[in-house]
Amino acid sequence: MTAGASSAWVSSLAEEHLDAAYNLGRWLLGNEQDAADAVHDAFVRATRSAHTYAGGNARAWWLTIVRNCCLAALKTRRREVPGVAVDTVVDATVDAAANDVEASAQAEQRSRAIERQLRALPVEFRETLILREIEDLSYREIADVLDVPIGTVMSRLSRGRALLQKALAPRTEGDLHGM
Repeated sequence: MTAGASSAWVSSLAEEHLDAAYNLGRWLLGNEQDAADAVHDAFVRATRSAHTYAGGNARAWWLTIVRNCCLAALKTRRREVPGVAVDTVVDATVDAAANDVEASAQAEQRSRAIERQLRALPVEFRETLILREIEDLSYREIADVLDVPIGTVMSRLSRGRALLQKALAPRTEGDLHGM
């Protein structure tokens, strides 16, 4: 592939999967500006290394580059910044209860709780959940992006879901006395 052809191919690939790349960046980095910077960096890296693409799942290849740019930014920053809305994780109850102020407030409270608990998960569980539940990648695609075996993807999904469910479970009065 010539340099011009590879640049056009990367542009097309990045444009096709821009939303997924940006969402992954927001969830890993915690804010829109850092996500945009990481996606831009990923585009530059992908354009420079397009000649090394050996075939296979192009979406996974692109998201792997985005993920690596995000992880590099996290390593440089050494901390995560909160502040991303979780609109895609919340049930459709927000739409159904738009006229009901109490239900709407409860849905917003649940959204914030999901966001807070998802953000509190270790990165390996959070990124796996985001890629599966929000970006709807297959187990194989997630394994390719994260460069881990499918069994590890399945394990991380199971553990991440369990941790999230436990964190979101209502506390009983007995739980509060034990604190």
